[in-house]
Amino acid sequence: MTNLTSNVHRPPSIVFLKLGGSLITDKTQPRTPRPETLARLMREIAEARAARPELQIVLGHGSGSFGHVEGKKYGTRNGVHTPEEWRGFADVQYVAALLNRLVVDAAREAGLPVVNFPPSASVVARDTVIEQMALAPMENALAHGLVPVVYGDVAVDVARGGTIVSTEDVFRYLAPRLLPARILLAGIERGVLTHWPDGDIIPELTEIPSAATGSHAADVTGGMAAKIRETLAMVRAAPNCAALIFSGEAPGLVKQALLERAVPGTVLK
Repeated sequence: MTNLTSNVHRPPSIVFLKLGGSLITDKTQPRTPRPETLARLMREIAEARAARPELQIVLGHGSGSFGHVEGKKYGTRNGVHTPEEWRGFADVQYVAALLNRLVVDAAREAGLPVVNFPPSASVVARDTVIEQMALAPMENALAHGLVPVVYGDVAVDVARGGTIVSTEDVFRYLAPRLLPARILLAGIERGVLTHWPDGDIIPELTEIPSAATGSHAADVTGGMAAKIRETLAMVRAAPNCAALIFSGEAPGLVKQALLERAVPGTVLK
């Protein structure tokens, strides 16, 4: 079991939590959500906040089968220049927003006071790296006990015209500015494995292992290796931060991770 806790008392801190697209959608079927899983995850987050009212969460989610299929079709991550590609840019934004609406609705149903921060309306990137993002509204939301929501989305890119930014890209921009104590990445995988799909969990990483390959379903943001790379960049940008890649499939694990209880997974630091 993996635990991100320490024996030192810490003041209230921010936690970044991502619900992976593979967890909240069926990535093998276009536009196919997993509503029961999504509702259960939101209940777990609400229960964790009730148990620790001082807990501040920035909630992110992947696009799964709602964004990656269209993104791959139009090559949006690589750039947007032609009229057809700009139409594709709009299509990707529309489809990503469909899933985001389901996430926000499930959060509200569970009693979470979420506030949406879509990257398509707040981000400017350069060669897929976020250079600007509206931060003051998010800081204000956190200060008043609200839960900001971000997600994989399209964004204006000054070098490529347009692109797709992942939730990890957004977290990487936010990490040195909001200084999270922990970053939790909940997907369907048990962690980073020695080999996929039935390998052992690698308990701790400080660099990308050779075992980390791309996703086994459509993922225009790079699969596991890209997520490890981005996560390592996040934790190095926020002093004393650690990250955990783990599965949110089993009921209770997201709640346990938020409450700093031991769960199986891979720690990155």
